[in-house]
Amino acid sequence: MPEQKPDYYDLLGVDRDADDAAIKKAFRRKARELHPDVNPDDAEAESRFKLVAEAYEVLSNRQTRQMYDRHGHAGLGGQAHTDFSDFGSFQDLFDAFFGGNMFGGGRQSGPRRPAQGQDMAVEATITFAESAAGLEHEVEYDAIDACETCGGSGAAEGATLERCVTCGGQGQVHQVTQSALGQFRRTSICPACSGRGEIPSETCDDCNGAGRVRGHRRFSVNIPAGIASGQQIRVAGRGHAGEPGARPGDLYVAVNVEQDDRFRRDGLDVISSVSIPVTDAMVGTTVTVPTVTGEEALEIRPGTQFGDQYVIRGKGFPALQGRARGDQRVLVEVQIPKVASPEAREAVERLADTLDDRAYRHDTGFFDRLKHAFR
Repeated sequence: MPEQKPDYYDLLGVDRDADDAAIKKAFRRKARELHPDVNPDDAEAESRFKLVAEAYEVLSNRQTRQMYDRHGHAGLGGQAHTDFSDFGSFQDLFDAFFGGNMFGGGRQSGPRRPAQGQDMAVEATITFAESAAGLEHEVEYDAIDACETCGGSGAAEGATLERCVTCGGQGQVHQVTQSALGQFRRTSICPACSGRGEIPSETCDDCNGAGRVRGHRRFSVNIPAGIASGQQIRVAGRGHAGEPGARPGDLYVAVNVEQDDRFRRDGLDVISSVSIPVTDAMVGTTVTVPTVTGEEALEIRPGTQFGDQYVIRGKGFPALQGRARGDQRVLVEVQIPKVASPEAREAVERLADTLDDRAYRHDTGFFDRLKHAFR
């Protein structure tokens, strides 16, 4: 069973006794609601517009409206089936009914503006330490460049630029489509001159008249200190070349920071750890720890506990904006050896009896665990 068509009056939101002005006003309002600029994520906008346009086509014509009022859709006998396939886009449909862009007035005459080059993206992989210090990183990629032979004009050496005979130098061609509403005029870019309005008398051999060729690029990009994995750097003008007279696109460098088993990032701070024997934790010691700028001496206080944290000022990441800089936080892991000899166990028990355990009173099971490790 074929799908039931919606009522044309309901589609436009007008009463059945609405006059021509009310119907036209309702159609314009509905068309604006369905425009892709208003509904950028609505894939059904164009199909819904076609239904609304079909309703307007029927109700704005006295003869077809009378037939519809008497017999509904069946009374039209196929007369309300305008072929919209000749229109290339939603905007072409809107232009056909209203004679121009609903948001920007009518279309401009004369050659279109040259198109800007497209943006592009590449990835740069750097180390953890490099992300903290910043560096000049070389990137390589393929991109569309302006032809060096013809300077992007597409013309051979000594050739002249002549007015395009297809579009008469306007850069646009017009197509007339017939419907029940009359003739609709569609404007599109001239396929012969690509909208330039001019064609060289002899084309460049290197680019076949396109003015652009594919090339390989290699250059260094500045990656600032403090950048995090996943962030992007925009390099203006390093994307694909535009048409002659237009600016190139931009290049976006996506930064990927390699993991480093020695470090972890927490905001602007660097987190690391250091393992020391239990005896060093008891009496204190000096250890060497890695930082993002090299090794650093760290003094361990007597009585240090498992999980205690030491801070090395200024050894973290700099802020991308401002003068702030993070620190390095070093977490202490205390190693308790397992010694099976009876002599070692007796020595630990004697040590436990003689030590001042005030530093360990918040951890009452410390010496019990220490004795257990030597069993």
